[in-house]
This record gives sequence, C-alpha cells and structure tokens, in this order.
Amino acid sequence: MTYDFDNIIDRKNTNSLKYDCAARRGRPEGLIPMWVADMDFQTAPEISDALKKTAEHGIYGYTEQPDDYFDVIRDWLRKRTGFLPEREWRIYTPGIVFSISEAIRAYTDVGDAVLIQPPVYYPFKQQILANKRELILNPLTLANGVYKMNLQDLEDKIKKHKVKLMILCSPHNPVGRVWTADELTALGAVLEKHGVIAVSDEIHSDFVYDGGHCCFLQVSEKHKYFSVVCTSPGKTFNAAGLQLADIWIADRGLRKKFLEEHARSGFSQLNTFGIFGAYAAYKYGGKWLDALIAYLKDNRSFISEFIKSRIPNIELIYPEGTYLAWLDFRPTGLSPKSVEDLIVKKAGLWLDDGAMFGEEGSGFQRLNFACPRKVLKDALNRLESAFS
Repeated sequence: MTYDFDNIIDRKNTNSLKYDCAARRGRPEGLIPMWVADMDFQTAPEISDALKKTAEHGIYGYTEQPDDYFDVIRDWLRKRTGFLPEREWRIYTPGIVFSISEAIRAYTDVGDAVLIQPPVYYPFKQQILANKRELILNPLTLANGVYKMNLQDLEDKIKKHKVKLMILCSPHNPVGRVWTADELTALGAVLEKHGVIAVSDEIHSDFVYDGGHCCFLQVSEKHKYFSVVCTSPGKTFNAAGLQLADIWIADRGLRKKFLEEHARSGFSQLNTFGIFGAYAAYKYGGKWLDALIAYLKDNRSFISEFIKSRIPNIELIYPEGTYLAWLDFRPTGLSPKSVEDLIVKKAGLWLDDGAMFGEEGSGFQRLNFACPRKVLKDALNRLESAFS
C-alpha cells in the first residue's frame, strides 16, 4: 500500500491547537505554523478505520483493553526498539506529562531537587516548579554541531543539591540527539552511584533515522532498579489527542510508589477511542510508519541541503531523531528578539523560540518538519528571503 504524505490537508477550523489558536497565543493570523510537535499527515488508515468502527457503534461507555493489548504493545517495542518489558511493569495513563508529574510526587517531597538537561522540552521545568520542587539544571554542551551530556557537572550538581530525581529526554527534544548505549550506561552509573531515580521520556523513540533507539530501562540490567520509562503512540501516529501513554517500571518498590500516587490522581480507565486507536496503531501501523520515516528522512535531507547552500548564516543541528529541526540563528549576529521578529513579520512563520526550552536555547528556533514537502519548501524559501 502507498501513502500520500505530499497531500496537503486543510486543518483550519477544526479547533486545531496548531492552526486555530494563533490569536490565543499572541500570534498574528496567517502564519505557517511549524511549532508544536504534531504532524500534518493523516494517521495510518487502520487507526481511522478502528475509530470509525468505534464511533459507529454509538455507545461510548467505560471500556477495558482487549485481552491481547499488552502482547501487541510488547511486540511493537520488541521489533522497533528491542525493548522487552514484562506485563507487570506496565501502568497505563492519559499522557506522559501527566505521568512525569505523578512521578515527581511519588518519588520526591516538596523542596527536593529534580534535575533536567536544557535546552529541553519545557513541560519538564513547568511540572517541577508546579509541584514545588527545586529545579536543577545540567545543561547539554554543544561542540562541532553535536550536543553531549556533561557528566562531571551532572555529578557535581547531584552531590551539591542532593538531587532525588532526573528527567531524561530520549531521544532528546529539541536538539534531536539519539543517545547511544554507552552514553546512557555512563549516565546510569552516575545516577546509581548517588541513588537518583531516572524518569525517561521516550515518546520520540520511533523516530530514529540511523541506528536504533536504546531504552534506558534495558540498556543495562542495573537500570531496572532506578528507572521509569514513558512511551506513547501519540507522536508516532499523530494521535496525541487520543491521550494515552504507557509507563514501564521494572522495580517493584518504585512501581508500588507510582501506583499509590496514580490512585490519588483519580484516574482509572482510558479513553475508549484511545484504547482502540492505540491497539490498531501497534498491531497494524508498521508499514505506514516505515513509509513515514522514509519521507521524514528525505525532509531532513532537504532542510540540511537547503540551509547549507542557501542560508549559510543559519546552522542546522542535524537531528538524529524526532521530526524537529533545531536551528542556530546566532551566526546571523542578530538578537533573539530580532530573529523572532523577522521569522514572524517577514517570513510569516510560526516556529518555537529556543528560549522556551531554557536559557541555553536562546538564539535558536525549533522547526517541525513533519509536513508535506511543498509546505517545507515554502517555509525555507521564506526563511531565505528574511535572512539573506
């Protein structure tokens, strides 16, 4: 079966956060939105078929998961990432940010230190502060176009602030790094040494272009005793609105604490459409995803070649994973505000200002390239006109 990712789908007037909420977010109307991380592609047809069948039934009461639901998810994870979870490790939730907030409360007390690695997905910071924990930063280092972890700084911060919990982004959003097994093993050694629990957000794990994704929980046998891993079909299948995530906790003690907090949250059962959408995604969505990855890989190459040849005063941090391009505008010599003004007022684009991911992102912009090639080409032409 062939899939038409070049087809431009009109998403306006659908209450889309990406397309219909510019004014609410202080943006002028009419910008090409390439900010929030959802895709402009229709999901796999098998998912749509499953949702139509559910809708046509006409009763949307409390719904349980099919008996083989875990087997379908486990088979997907095994084939795609080599992750082999056990049935009892799984806890289902309505979303990863929701679950990260639960983990913060389950494993730390008010005032405890929680560490993140900026520039990083901004809800991490929001949830740490909202739960009245101390925010500790272990910034990534950038050299020769590649971001790396600073493990010496990490260990120093852990000891100084008595860090209890770390939130890991793997693959990393927004910089696009796919952490290697060696990097994750070295990170785990530091965390284990100091008794720090790791919560690993692996929502982008299906978007790895070269090599493979290493699940933090399974990269070393030792990691099972201090790791919480979060996965979801939301990004993979452009189905974030179905609101479903799977939390994997191998250690019995950690799982018990999480389940206790989970019970206090009042959540009990998944969204009916989320259940059948996710089941269809994991059981039948492989060929669609393979085709999508190939298309996104070509989009990535298109961005890289375009910027190198036509906008050389902007640098692309080449993404190893995700469908997000991290663009460095600092070589232009312009202030971050001037860059933002040119992007919005002259290029007519809506990107994510890098500063929202932490001070370390100042001077950068995040561009979502999960869109038809024609839209991407138009956006890059606009950038060229604005910054040439």
